[in-house]
Amino acid sequence: MTNSDLAVGSQIKLIALPPYFKTAEPMPMLRPADILAVGAEGIVIDRRPGGYWGVRFPRGTFLVESQYMEVISSPEPEIVSDSEAKEEE
Repeated sequence: MTNSDLAVGSQIKLIALPPYFKTAEPMPMLRPADILAVGAEGIVIDRRPGGYWGVRFPRGTFLVESQYMEVISSPEPEIVSDSEAKEEE
């Protein structure tokens, strides 16, 4: 998978487990790989330096490299009609 396939808001699933997971907290902690299972689904919440993506899973938010996940569904672009845009102004 290329990084261009991923975007904030994409729904992903794990296709392999890394040796460990790093939590996506200001002070990250290493967690054992068995905290999540292959096939676990999550939502990409942000992009981090070093090739990592912040992904929210039901068991927590972790930093995951793109090689360990695949996109299930991409975020749909928000379409705003002209009348809605005028109402907001």
